[in-house]
Amino acid sequence: MAITQKSHTELNPIQVSLLRLFDRPMSEDETKELKRLLVNHYSALLEEEVTKVIAEKGYTQNDFDNMLNGED
Repeated sequence: MAITQKSHTELNPIQVSLLRLFDRPMSEDETKELKRLLVNHYSALLEEEVTKVIAEKGYTQNDFDNMLNGED
């Protein structure tokens, strides 16, 4: 499965707002905590999307086992 990335040439309003918000010195601990918050946020979004797709496709544990073992 190929993944394509869109090329962005400008920042959206949220990105600009975040740049302004964090345009200040930050400690290493603050930086790590901010990264942790972002990872947790996007992890939760991904989990919701995966759960939705699994429900829509009707996948079972057996289906996943077959995928992992290369079985059709």
